[in-house]
Amino acid sequence: MSASPRARQWTPPGPLDLRATVGLHRRGSGDPAFRYGRDGSVWRAVWTPDGPGTVTMRVEHDRVVGRAWGPGADWLLETLPDALGADDHPEAMPIHDEVVAGLAARATGLRIGSTGRVWEALAPAILEQKVVGTEAWRAWRHLLRRFGEPAPGPVPADMRVPPPRSAWIDIPVWEWHRSGAEPVRMRTIRGAATIDTERHADRLDVLRGVGPWTVAETRARAVGDADAVPVGDYHIPSLVGQTLIGERVDDAGMLELLEPYAGHRYRLIRMIEMYGSAPQRRGARMSVRDYRGI
Repeated sequence: MSASPRARQWTPPGPLDLRATVGLHRRGSGDPAFRYGRDGSVWRAVWTPDGPGTVTMRVEHDRVVGRAWGPGADWLLETLPDALGADDHPEAMPIHDEVVAGLAARATGLRIGSTGRVWEALAPAILEQKVVGTEAWRAWRHLLRRFGEPAPGPVPADMRVPPPRSAWIDIPVWEWHRSGAEPVRMRTIRGAATIDTERHADRLDVLRGVGPWTVAETRARAVGDADAVPVGDYHIPSLVGQTLIGERVDDAGMLELLEPYAGHRYRLIRMIEMYGSAPQRRGARMSVRDYRGI
């Protein structure tokens, strides 16, 4: 039977769309560390500085009610406002045209929060480098199910807390193979795990195999960087271009289109990801590779 949860209430400084804000941390529909509740709540399993913990958040009237279990419960509740964008300022994003005005209206309540957990954001971002999401999320599920701790609290039996940074070094080679993550991503994660990434969120680009895309995806989640731009993404430039000017662009074109929104470029990208216009597909999709049986 689960121990009684720790709890707190918090009133956001402005509109809050809980699912849009926290959903950024969901790594596919089968993420063992994430659940949406039928009652509108969001559940996350996190390895905190105090150990494993589970937190659930739900909007009740104008307040967020948070409950948490496990050794990390107090830390999760203490940092809950940060995770929900307490220090974010979405109202400061400039509006230069009707397209962006429409996106901003639909994305009311979207906040860019800061989890304060760099490794939690970095490891799955490395898994997602240069592959389709389905492939990366398959590896994430396998590794968490094999090496994550059962999430504390009244959660489904298959919910897992992601392993702490030090544990990733010891994952055997054959388990990486079974996950579907090829050796280059294994080596990048193992190398990054030797560094105290929590203390060096501003120096992630010195890590071997970690480029601008991975840094941006990590910073947006871990430190709430609303201006992080994931340069090098397979889809985002086309999505940004199609939404803002009705045509595909490359990274350089995307940066030019986003320049007037400096300080809020990731916020705008997130809005476009949720509500933008997808470009017409040309050619084959990126394939989902599977060499686990090789």
